[in-house]
Amino acid sequence: MSRSSLFGSPLFLGFDHLEQMLDRVAKNADGYPPYNIEQTGENRLRITLAVAGFSMDDLQITQEDNQLVVRGRQREEPEGRVFLHRGIAARQFQRAFVLAEGIDVEGAWLDNGLLHIDLKRPQPEVRVKAIHIGTRGAQGGRPLVQRDTVDEGASTAG
Repeated sequence: MSRSSLFGSPLFLGFDHLEQMLDRVAKNADGYPPYNIEQTGENRLRITLAVAGFSMDDLQITQEDNQLVVRGRQREEPEGRVFLHRGIAARQFQRAFVLAEGIDVEGAWLDNGLLHIDLKRPQPEVRVKAIHIGTRGAQGGRPLVQRDTVDEGASTAG
């Protein structure tokens, strides 16, 4: 039985990698640490993770291709500490966010147990490209361009 796919339509060509990214993100969704994503400007975003008990030395942020990966690993607890109740998680974590192409990480800072990561989304450029329609020639099925409509860089046949 095949699985229903968001990009299963034949109108979405070349989007297989997006579905793979969504699968990776779904596997990484254990809920720890909790986070917010907010829009801080027209083309700016901020990810805020609650990382109580972690110092800057315990945290690592990397951008791996189109993924922003935040890892946390606390150092060993000093011996002799006895907890009657431990409600603050001290476990290691890895949280990944899939970034759209062109999103830039502007910076990160730790403040009162919250790790903030600022992102900038580029202004999308509208691209319009006219595609010339030629006739099919006898040379290996390659389209032929008529001489009177030749654009720069196009090949001619005659």
